Amino acid sequence: MNKIRKGDQVIVLTGRDKGKRGTVSLRVDDDRIVVDGVNVVKKHVKPNPMKGTTGGVVDKTMPIHQSNVAIFNAATGKADRVGVKLLADGKKVRVYKSSGEEIKA
Repeated sequence: MNKIRKGDQVIVLTGRDKGKRGTVSLRVDDDRIVVDGVNVVKKHVKPNPMKGTTGGVVDKTMPIHQSNVAIFNAATGKADRVGVKLLADGKKVRVYKSSGEEIKA
């Protein structure tokens, strides 16, 4: 079970964008995620008349490792760790480690 999923609000813990908050828009693979507005780089693009694209410098959001982000707990307003709790009916749910309450996905 992935502790950080698409649509989660996260805070960046380390790196150039430390302290920024954003939404997970994509899971690239098991380890890397794309967060909106975080790790934005400039990419030089060649024009392609076949596709109708113009050239120039564009902003592109690059993936970051999931260990560099923590889920945002709206109740406390801080970053929090994620745990997994087994319910009585056998379902697994994600919970905040600090309070033990379920994460609404």
